[in-house]
Amino acid sequence: MSLFGKLFKKHSDKNSSKNVEDFVSLTRVYFQSVIAANLGITNIRFVPDVANFKRLFKIPTQGGRLGQAEKAASRKMLMQDYGISENFFKEIDASIKKHCRTMNDVQGYLFMYQGFSNDLMMLMGNLMQWKFRVPSIFKGALRSMTEKTVHDVCTKTVWKKDDVHKTAMAVRQYKERLGYSEQWMTEYVYNVVMLAKKEPKHKEEEKK
Repeated sequence: MSLFGKLFKKHSDKNSSKNVEDFVSLTRVYFQSVIAANLGITNIRFVPDVANFKRLFKIPTQGGRLGQAEKAASRKMLMQDYGISENFFKEIDASIKKHCRTMNDVQGYLFMYQGFSNDLMMLMGNLMQWKFRVPSIFKGALRSMTEKTVHDVCTKTVWKKDDVHKTAMAVRQYKERLGYSEQWMTEYVYNVVMLAKKEPKHKEEEKK
């Protein structure tokens, strides 16, 4: 199935499942839409995820500016389908505004964000391994555990394992350079964790 296959199906099948791939893909669309709108990008090839999103959902270009309508549509989906907060988007907007002032800044910024996201999720998977087995019905407990672990990553200076220490330091550097808060990191990680916990069940249902 294509990158947005399940997202597209969601609009025609109310029972289709939300998953990690959908959430991460929609987040990328929002990032690229903000960049396109801010910098006045007209060549859609520079924002491939926006191009896929635009085609699948048949989103017309708003006011002749690429990114405006796509930004609003992806934001609406993330809020409605995943319960993402206003502040999540405000931090992305502020970070991109600060670091992507010209086209030359974009590739470096997106590369840095990808490193931040990958290291953060790898680290949280390592540190929260047993906690992932907590049943999804205990959402409040999982959220608190995620928040505490993110706080440790951002403040703890000594870790027992060298690889954990190195990754934690890298995540902290990314956080400072990109300008994201502990609250933003918690919201992102928590949603990925909750979606990942649901996937094995959904895959079994799909096989049936």
